[in-house]
Amino acid sequence: MVSAYLNEVSTAVPDFDIHAKFVEYCPRLLADRRSQVLFQRMAQRAQIDHRFSVLQPGSGTDALDADNFYAPGGFPGTRQRMACYERHAFGLARRALDRLELGGTTHLILTSCTGFYAPGLDLQIVEHYGLAPSVERTLVGFMGCYAAMNALKLARHIVRSDSTARVLVLNLELCTLHLQQNGTLEEMLSFLIFADGCAASIVSAQPQGLELESFSATVLPATHEEITWRIGELGFDMHLSGLVPASIAAQLPSRLDGMLGGRKREDIAHWAIHPGGRSILDAVRDGARLEERQLFKSREVLRRFGNMSSPTIMFVLAAIMDDPADAGAGCAMAFGPGLTVESLRFQTQRA
Repeated sequence: MVSAYLNEVSTAVPDFDIHAKFVEYCPRLLADRRSQVLFQRMAQRAQIDHRFSVLQPGSGTDALDADNFYAPGGFPGTRQRMACYERHAFGLARRALDRLELGGTTHLILTSCTGFYAPGLDLQIVEHYGLAPSVERTLVGFMGCYAAMNALKLARHIVRSDSTARVLVLNLELCTLHLQQNGTLEEMLSFLIFADGCAASIVSAQPQGLELESFSATVLPATHEEITWRIGELGFDMHLSGLVPASIAAQLPSRLDGMLGGRKREDIAHWAIHPGGRSILDAVRDGARLEERQLFKSREVLRRFGNMSSPTIMFVLAAIMDDPADAGAGCAMAFGPGLTVESLRFQTQRA
C-alpha cells in the first residue's frame, strides 16, 4: 500500500496584532465589575502574548478597531461579517500559498468554519495560481479546531488510492470577525484566545516530511454541549464551556492506547497537541501523563499566535518539521465540537 506524506507546511498570519487592544477594550463589554476583574485576571494567565487579526487595532480608547467594524452599540450582523471574510480571506491565503510549489496539484482541500461565500476561495486559488480546471476541490466546513485533521485524513485517502496525486490543503480562519457585543464572561474568555491564521500544505506519496501513518477519532460521552458553534443573526455564536479541560483530562487516559495504535507513550518522540488554550494543554499534559517539555512547541504556538482554530495544529506540525531533532514517531491531537478528539500517528522523515 502506498504511504502518504505531509511534505511541507507554509503558515501565515495577518499584519495586525490585536491581543493587547482586545484585553484593554473587551472588559467594557461585560456588565458587572466582578466579571471585568475576572476577565483581566484570566487574560494575565492565558499564556498568550500575540494574536493577529485582519482588523487593525483602533488608536483611541473607545475603538477596538480602526475601521469601526466593531462600532460601540452597533456590532455587525452576519452579512457584514461574511462580506469582511470574503474581502480578506484570499489575501491571507496567498501569504501561505506563495511559498509553496503548486505545480502538479491534482486536489485541493479547504477547511474553514469562520466564513463562506461562493464562488469561493477554492476557485480563487485555482484561477490565481493557474491550476488545472480539473483539480478536484473539497470543502471541509464548520468542523472547528480539528478540521485540519480531517483534511489530512482525506488527503491521505486520496494519495493511497492514487500514488500520482498531489494534494494541496488550505486551512484558513478569521476568528476575530465573530466577537459578540453582549457576550457573557464565558464567551468573552473564549474569544480571549482566538485569532486569525492560515496554513497551506502539500500531501503526496513523495517520502519527505511526516509520514501520515494512521488516524483515529473519538467522541467523549456527555460532552455534546461543551463546544458549540452556531450561525446567528449577528454572526457566529461560540460557546466554549469551562468544563472542556476537565472532560479531556478525565476521559483521555482511557482512549490514549487506541490513539497510539499499540505504541507505548515512551515510544512517542513528538507530541503535537492543538493549543486550544492554556487549560486545554494542561488537561492533555495531565490526562496523557506527559512531561511539560513535550508540550513546548504547542505552548509556543499558543504564546505567539493564540488559537486560530483549524490552522493551529498545522503550525505545531510545521514546528516539528523544522526541528533538527532525530527522526521519530509522533502523535497529534486536536479537539472540537462533539466533544471530539481527532488524532494522528506520524513518523518524521529526515534527510
